[in-house]
Amino acid sequence: MPGTKTWPENVGRFKELVLYISQKCANDPKFDTVKLNKLLFFSDFLAYAVFGEPITGFAYQKLERGPGPARMPQIRREMVTSQDLGIQELPLTPNRRTVNLRRPNLTVFSADQISLVDNLIETLKGHDSKTASDITHTMPCWKIPDLYDTIPYETVFLSHEALTDVDAERGRAVARELGLTVAQQTS
Repeated sequence: MPGTKTWPENVGRFKELVLYISQKCANDPKFDTVKLNKLLFFSDFLAYAVFGEPITGFAYQKLERGPGPARMPQIRREMVTSQDLGIQELPLTPNRRTVNLRRPNLTVFSADQISLVDNLIETLKGHDSKTASDITHTMPCWKIPDLYDTIPYETVFLSHEALTDVDAERGRAVARELGLTVAQQTS
């Protein structure tokens, strides 16, 4: 998508975030790999919205069951091979869950980042992966791209709600500050 910013991927921080979420969700009977993907997505996109930059910088793509990190299969294989992460088959379901096999290194995160991730985990506690996916399916940032396309971080700011007069005026003011042309809507 033209005009979108890409972030450098911080593979080390991404792996530590996978371990951290897996550890924090170890006692959540509804935690599985799909819910992990949603927690990673929410962590990065909300960090971008709140702090101006994502936690990991990883690219996320639109998948059938909601957004997921584009390189997750590769990273998960690396982590299993290095024995940092285990994959547990869940009984009576085709789903699997990740299990941290070592403690995450939290020094790679700020306190604000950990607090954001903890709040997301708490918010989704008790909800299964289908519910987490359903939430993402309502978000414009997931609806806009085609299946398997990358979801630009900037789309986290899109909303279904109509602009208020204050929103519209602020948009025009920013456009003027940036020297952009603002089309006037005529009735």
